[in-house]
Amino acid sequence: MTPPPDDDPDPIPPLDPQLVLGAYSVGVFPMADGRDAADVYWVEPSERAILPLDGFHVSHSLRKTLVADRFRVTADQAFPQILALCAQSVGNRPDTWINAPIERVTNQLHAMGFAHSIEVWDGNTLAGGLYGIALGRAFFGESMVSRARDASKVAMAWLVARLRIGGFTLLDCQFLTDHLASLGAVEISRADYLVALSAAISGVVGSGASSAAAGDFFALDRGMLLEPGAPPPATESGPPSGKVIAQFLIHTS
Repeated sequence: MTPPPDDDPDPIPPLDPQLVLGAYSVGVFPMADGRDAADVYWVEPSERAILPLDGFHVSHSLRKTLVADRFRVTADQAFPQILALCAQSVGNRPDTWINAPIERVTNQLHAMGFAHSIEVWDGNTLAGGLYGIALGRAFFGESMVSRARDASKVAMAWLVARLRIGGFTLLDCQFLTDHLASLGAVEISRADYLVALSAAISGVVGSGASSAAAGDFFALDRGMLLEPGAPPPATESGPPSGKVIAQFLIHTS
């Protein structure tokens, strides 16, 4: 019997995790035209947004929110949910660049230990958060989401503290927005970005790669809150509180 004709004789191959990691290592990342787009395109901005890890801006209102511990913050406890939340359409953002192929490969990268999330909880409800990809001492922030006031800012505060404690040197934000600029993000040229990226992934990409050269995303969870020379925040047992995170960021920025 002759098989029926294939409705899609030339299907688009799925995104490969190693291909995506290789792209990030040279300053390129995938995006889609919309949530329902079948394929992706590759982006390398001429101006790149980064957030200097020693330049995070803690506003008075954000400090109050952190100190009050209004939200509970976790890491990698609800990665697929944060990714799905970032991909959702909302009133002021009717479409997103996260299509099914990007969602699929990002979940694969999470399973491989490269993609991470910060979750911000209001009780048992996800109020917001962010996710990104860690490679070497670089963290590529992909998307953030907020379903409650200041939730995404709280996520960024905890991310910056986590990256600083873990020895990261580069927080890539891709494109500058007013929201990111209010937190301390700046734009640099593609050439300057590639210099910073090369330093951040040195020793973990290519020949002679070593895991010892990578940042430690989970150092904060082991109580490694202080950087050398940093003034000691209030000491507590267990995970740090929002007050400790606020003190750390204010005293070391």
